[in-house]
This record gives sequence, C-alpha cells and structure tokens, in this order.
Amino acid sequence: MTAHISPRLEPDSDGLVQSSCTCMATTFSETSSSSVPKTDLQRDQVMALSKVASTRSARSLVSEVRDGALNQRDLERGEEHGGHEKNGLTREDDTSWDPDLVEWDGPDDPQRPTSWAVRRKWAAVLCVSCFTFISPVASSMVAPGLEAIGHDLSIQSQVQRVLVLSVFIAAYALGPLGWGPLSELYGRVIVLQLSNLLFLVFNLGCGLAQTRDQMIAFRFLAGIGGSAPLAIGGGVLSDLFRAEERGRALSVYSLMPLLGPAIGPVAGGWIAEKTTWRWVFYSTTIACGLVQMLGLLFLQETYAPVLLHRKKMRLIRETGNRRLHTEYDCPDRTLLQMLARAFVRPFRLLSTQPIIQVLSLYLMFLYGTMYLILATFPTLFATKYGESPGVIGLNYISIGLGFFLGTQVCAPLQDRVYAALKRRYVPDGGAGRPEFRVPMMVPGALLVPVGIIIYAWTAEVPTHWLGPNAGAALFALGTIIGFQCIQGYVVDAYPRYAASAVGAITVLRSLAGFAFPLFAPALYDKLGYGKGGTVLAAVSIVVGWPAPFLLWRYGAALRARSKFGAAA
Repeated sequence: MTAHISPRLEPDSDGLVQSSCTCMATTFSETSSSSVPKTDLQRDQVMALSKVASTRSARSLVSEVRDGALNQRDLERGEEHGGHEKNGLTREDDTSWDPDLVEWDGPDDPQRPTSWAVRRKWAAVLCVSCFTFISPVASSMVAPGLEAIGHDLSIQSQVQRVLVLSVFIAAYALGPLGWGPLSELYGRVIVLQLSNLLFLVFNLGCGLAQTRDQMIAFRFLAGIGGSAPLAIGGGVLSDLFRAEERGRALSVYSLMPLLGPAIGPVAGGWIAEKTTWRWVFYSTTIACGLVQMLGLLFLQETYAPVLLHRKKMRLIRETGNRRLHTEYDCPDRTLLQMLARAFVRPFRLLSTQPIIQVLSLYLMFLYGTMYLILATFPTLFATKYGESPGVIGLNYISIGLGFFLGTQVCAPLQDRVYAALKRRYVPDGGAGRPEFRVPMMVPGALLVPVGIIIYAWTAEVPTHWLGPNAGAALFALGTIIGFQCIQGYVVDAYPRYAASAVGAITVLRSLAGFAFPLFAPALYDKLGYGKGGTVLAAVSIVVGWPAPFLLWRYGAALRARSKFGAAA
C-alpha cells in the first residue's frame, strides 16, 4: 500500500498561513503472488499495520501544519517552517513534504537574516539608525533660524513660522502608512533608498525656497521622504534578531528619532548665526547624501519573504521548474490587490488592536510634548535669558543628554529583565513574551511628569538657566525609556507585520508632534509656563501610569484574540 499526502500552504486574507491538505487516492498493487497474505491472520495483521501507519502519517501532517501556522504567526521563535526537524522526520521520510516548496536550508542557513554573522547584523542596524537619525535632525535643525526665515520670506505670523518647523512632522503621520506596507511587498532596502533620495531632493528645495508657500510645501514633501526609516527600521530589527536578542539593537535604533531633534538645533543655531539659514538645509542635504552612500555600500535586504522569493526565482532559472513556490506566495492575488491590502493594514491595526491604540496614545503625548518643549526653547531662552541663536542651540544638549543616559540605562537592563522574566515564566526554554518588555516602562512613566514640572516652574520664576535644562533632561530620560520599551513591545507582538504596526503608532505620534507646537504659544500665554506645564504633567500621569499595568495584565489575552499578533 502506498499513500501520498501533500499539504498546500495558502495565505489567507490577512497574509497568515493556512493549510489545505489534499490526500491522493490510496492504491494497492500486488507485485507478485508471494506478497499476498496466505491466511486470514496474516491479512488482518497487514490491514492493522496499514491503519496504524495511516493514522501516524495523518497525525504527523496535522502536527506539521499546525506548527507551520504557529511559526508563521510567531516568527521570533526562530524555528524552521514546516516542522520536519521538530517532528523528528527527514524530508525523505516525511510523505507530507512538498518538494516544490522553497524554504531556508535549516535554522542555521547563513542566508537567513537571523543567522547572519554578528558583524553583518550590526552593519545593518547602524545603517538603518543613520537613516533614522538624519531626518529628525533636519526636522528640528531649522528651529533656531525661524526668525531669520520669517524675515527673509515675509512670514509675519508666529503660528506660520512654527508651521515651517512642524509641517515636517505632519508628513511623518502620512509617510509611514505607505512606506511600511511597501517594504513588506518589495523589501526594506529599496524603499529606504528611494525614500531617502526623495528626502534629499526636497530638503535641498527648502534651501532654495523663495516664498513662504514653497518653503512649507518642500518641508512637507521632505518629511514624507524622511519618514520611511521611522516605519521600516523596527521591521529590519525584527528580521535580524530573535526577541531575547533584540533589546540592545532596539535601544540604539530608538535613540535616533529622539536624539536627532536634540542635536539638530545645536548645529542649526551656529549655522544660522555664522552663515545664513539656507546652509541649515544645504548641510543636512550633504549629510543625507553621505548616508545614502553608506546604505548603498553596507545595507543588505533583511525581509524573509523577499529573500525567499529571490531564492525561488534563482532556482527556477537554474532548474526550469515553474512549480517552485514559497509559503508567502499568493498566486490568486493581483499586484493591485496586494498593494491595496498592504496599504489598508496599518489602518486596520490602528482601528482593531487595543494594544496599538493604548501605546499610540501614550507615544502621541510623549512625542508631542517633546516637540512642544523644543519649540519653546528659542522664545524662553531669548526673552528670559537674553541668549543669542548660537547659545540658544546649546540648551538642546540637555535633551540629548537625557536621551543618551536613557539609552545607556535601558539598553542593558531591558535584555537582562527580559531574560530574567523568561527564565521565571518560560522555564522550558520556549519563546519569550512581549510583556517582558513592560516592567522597564514604569520608571520612564514616573520620570516624565517630574521632568515636565521642573522645566515648567523653573522657567516660570525664572531661575538659573540650569533649572529648565535639568527638567528637560529628566523628561528626555523618561521619554526615551518609554519609547524604547514601547517599540520593543510592538515589534515582539507583531513580528510578521512589524513595519505596518510601527507605521500605525507613528501616525498619532507624528500628528501630535505637528500639532503640539502650534498650540504651545496659546497654552503658555494663557496659563504661563508653570500652570501650563502642570497640565501637561497631569495628562502624562493619567495616560502613562496605567499603561504598563494594563499591558502586563491583559496584553497576552489581547494578542491571543488577534489574527495579526504573535501567539500568546
């Protein structure tokens, strides 16, 4: 008796792998009369053995299909899709193995990003971090030169001058909704390179602008191009590292979008004072070109579906076998259908996932408040401390110092806490849980309101210039800790769709970064620095303090009900 069972893997409507099994007819063949049982007892024994073998094969198939679906939903486990090794079967022994399925050559395949050499992984991390750094630098570098820009381009309204700064951040809310899904269709590298080129061209246009409308339009388009690394970078780290190895890389990457706005004004203030405001844009364009060259030389594709597709096409050319396929192939979908589904996914995540909604709300507040404080620096230190644009820029070092210290504290502790919780709650050595990122959110949530209160009331009095800077540094310290933990949680919770998930939380975060600086003048004119800061501190307590406890208590249950998230 011979039996052939072949599973066919088809992505469902959300890209997750389901299994449909087709069983070919079982046929009996008699090669010679000597193979036919001579007695009823022998015939019964053969039928019993055949039934046992068939049952075992079916059980093996069910186990394999189930494991394949789980691995597809929980990529950070680092296990091979298909379950051959896990079931103790070789491909030759397993009758359910599909010979036309293109997959990795085992868990240690050197072409698999999680199996790359450490140096190769960190080259990719540093390249992506540079992409993520240069755009936020350009977003805030213009802040000390706003007065000069307003004078040269006849921008009289204070709100319109702030708009030159914040419209760049408004583009951050729209760009990731397109760049993230595109990277999940065409790969990370091509999208990063094209978007950075778009940023370079329009940032140069800002330096050449002659009118207010040209400046605002070019700033918005430059922000669209510069927003891609914010959405795609988390996906790259998800491609490269398993969950328990990801903390340090996430700390480096997460520092960049926050360190950039702190460093940018330091350089921008001196450039605007010693040359002209146009060189603020020219200098960032030159730096952007250098980052582009760095990426061309050292950044390699990391997205598994794209790499397996390339492997499939190479094998088709070599063998001529057109039946070869990967588990990610969608033969029944057109390119337009896949693009539409990919573009809708961030909105679906934002509208259906409570985890994304809660974390987006908190990040929205942190990011908006950071840009609000950045926008108040020029007015505060010019009017109350009488500082020049170059000296005003030096005050932004306090925010950069807070971000740097937060990274140094959070990076080593996050992996240690994660490993300790994994040993305690997953003693069998299984996959860790995204909730193991949550405990480090608590000190960050405590520091944020403390920093805001110190900044606000030392500016209200006013005290020595160290007072507001100390408050800003504490706020930045709490912000970067919260930012890194949230980023790590989202990447762990949605490994397959990390780029879309990060893009979804970037939407509200960036809208806040755009809107908060616009109402900052009205807030402080109405309430003053002290009372206005107290209001912000109260909001941070209401939003930030419950979030870690809610995620720890209900995060696993919410993920278990999600068809996008990792298995609980």
